Amino acid sequence: MKTSAFLYPWDVVGDPDAPARVRDLGVRQVTLASAYHSTRALTPRHPKHRIVTAEHSAVLFPLDEDSWADAELRPYAAGDWAPGDAFGEAATALTDAGLDVHTWVVLAHNSRLGAENPDSCVVNAYGDRYPWAPCIARPAVRRYVVALAAEAAVRPGATGTELESLGWYGLAHLHAHDKIGGVPLGEAAQYLMSLCFCAVCRAGYHSLGLDPDELRTAVRRALEPVWSGAEAPGGPASGRPAVERLLGADLAAVTLDWRARTARTLQEATVAAVRAQAAPGFQVLLHADPHPHRTGANAGVDPAHILGTADGVVLPCTGGAAREMLEPFAAHRPESAVLAANLTVVKGMGGSPGTLADDAAHARSLGATELRLYHAGLASDADLAAVTAALSDLG
Repeated sequence: MKTSAFLYPWDVVGDPDAPARVRDLGVRQVTLASAYHSTRALTPRHPKHRIVTAEHSAVLFPLDEDSWADAELRPYAAGDWAPGDAFGEAATALTDAGLDVHTWVVLAHNSRLGAENPDSCVVNAYGDRYPWAPCIARPAVRRYVVALAAEAAVRPGATGTELESLGWYGLAHLHAHDKIGGVPLGEAAQYLMSLCFCAVCRAGYHSLGLDPDELRTAVRRALEPVWSGAEAPGGPASGRPAVERLLGADLAAVTLDWRARTARTLQEATVAAVRAQAAPGFQVLLHADPHPHRTGANAGVDPAHILGTADGVVLPCTGGAAREMLEPFAAHRPESAVLAANLTVVKGMGGSPGTLADDAAHARSLGATELRLYHAGLASDADLAAVTAALSDLG
């Protein structure tokens, strides 16, 4: 199975040993961030630093200023954590070491963008804005996502791209000093708290025959037992049945219809824009989840639709999730489509590098055609040694 390891440019730039170290793991490819959200990252082997703080979402290469001159929303340049063409420098070093490179592009997730452009954000049923979550129904956000993908995906030396958060973002978000866990929210409550009521989404609900004020009232009413503790986080159902149980089948269907249409058309436009900029054979993959109502970095999609739009998907398969993630896509997979099982190999982040060979074999039995390893730059030496042994066993 073709295997790729995730990396940031700062894992490579300034460390001449990094490309050979990654190649010697036994991987053939690196998925290298070219547009990424804010983060604080460990660099345990870098000769010049141990902690990199990316203060805000940014492109990690020089932006084409002319193409963004009149844009309502535009990406931000990186600070000293990725100066100049950090992506290009890292990509060149990796390809010189014999590795293929895919770009790793984060799209509808940008806290600085939301803070500086509050009208671009998801607005929940209580009127709270989520600055980390651009509303993908808004025309300016859609133009931003499509243009960013086309520029950040097709970088010199890259043979493909892996597009993250190409869909709805919602409540769930790793946030500094997070304090929202006092009332546990199950999957259905998470969905209701992720529904958007901005002006564009309100008009969208209305176009489908639903009064947005009545919907907002219904969402608040459905969540009352959750806030009081009378409703268990999971309840007796999960997935769409759980949403229908809280909100009612008719209202749930309309919200899912609006969100699915919005996400599908954005995904189609984005993939088309990337392909228009790329050479023939350039691979376009999406980080995805087979449940359309789910939000986040792995966008909820309809498997049949997305496999007819993109060249494949990257699926979160750590922690026993492989069957749930892979089987719905395997049932609709064209022969050439990629189903990449994404396995966390950082033990300190909940990964299991010691069972990688077994996990990979299990994923392959469920239809996976490739592997992704998260994350070669963050992993300890012991984690990387386990990865090397596992990939050797897999051949």
